[in-house]
Amino acid sequence: MRRHLGALVLVGPLALFVALFFLWPLATVMTQAVADSTVGQALPATSGAAPDWDRQSPPPEELKAALVEDLRNLDNRQLFGDIVRRLNSVQPGFRTLMGRTMTAISRADGPVDLSSVDRRWDDPVYWRAIVGVLAPYTDRHLLAALDLERDGAGAIVPIPAGESANRTILLRTFWVAAVVTVACAVIGLPYAMLVASVGGWLRQILLAAILLPLWTSLLVRTAAWYILLQDRGLINDALRSVGLIDAPLPLLFNRAGVVIAMTHVLLPLMVLPIYSVLVAIPKNLMPAAASLGAPPLRAFLRILLPLSFRGLLSGSLLVFMTAIGYYITPALIGGPQDQMISSIIAFYATGSANWGMAAALGVLLLAATMVLYIVYGWLSTDRTARA
Repeated sequence: MRRHLGALVLVGPLALFVALFFLWPLATVMTQAVADSTVGQALPATSGAAPDWDRQSPPPEELKAALVEDLRNLDNRQLFGDIVRRLNSVQPGFRTLMGRTMTAISRADGPVDLSSVDRRWDDPVYWRAIVGVLAPYTDRHLLAALDLERDGAGAIVPIPAGESANRTILLRTFWVAAVVTVACAVIGLPYAMLVASVGGWLRQILLAAILLPLWTSLLVRTAAWYILLQDRGLINDALRSVGLIDAPLPLLFNRAGVVIAMTHVLLPLMVLPIYSVLVAIPKNLMPAAASLGAPPLRAFLRILLPLSFRGLLSGSLLVFMTAIGYYITPALIGGPQDQMISSIIAFYATGSANWGMAAALGVLLLAATMVLYIVYGWLSTDRTARA
């Protein structure tokens, strides 16, 4: 018992840290992505009368009376504004309809005939919008993150073209991350082979060259590329000085600049896993293949590459998982058509205060990252140990 208590005391701070700074924020984001309790809590009588309506026929008088009662008891103007914005996002026209209705209710002492206030109250479309947002949870934000929505019958349909570009930006994010991953693999595999093939102080210098950028702030590295990629930057000046180009290459505020900067930032995540696998490969395999008559390329393709494939795949997953969540580099180096999904999440969170959409997009990234992390964990585990 004393040993278990001592172990609990040692592990307790770590468990508390994980719960407070990982599990709780994660649960909050996931809850925010599906939470929709504003209207339901503010209209309790309407919530109680809504299940008796079939959503197709004109609304019954009991449902209308319940809405009048809830609006009469609603004395919080900010909450009323939140309700109007939520309903207007589902069905345009609620802003004027609710304002006119609230004015009529405040002037009347007894029952109010909603049909006489506005003929739209006889249209089931508006009542379906109200009933549809009474539930405390919704999949609206998750569907909107994929450019989908529910129609009046509750079926999932695509959002009309031009109203949202979340799916396009999400596909762009995965595409840019894939291009950066390939670029890191093309550069990182030869570099890791070079590091593994040498020893002593030369290996230390090569490892330091790849590790030093990790000790520098991401913002500083991105700002450095912002200077290097300019029309009068070091890269274009060097190319012009040797006569390779006559006019400066467009490397800033476009996709090429984003890929270059992200490849430099994420290259260590590719080199280190490959290097850790290569140093464990016996050095006599390649000479043995050469002694048996295998050309260098054939020996590389048949021996070294298959043995290093596990490190290459692990590095690719690490780079890809990190790249899909990048924000600073595309924001500073890329143009309007190069922004990734993190920029859209930042816009919803800080620009429009739409926490539900920001959380839904974050959940999509979390789901993709978790799938890749499971694959990475499976690849990183020693198969002989599992057996």
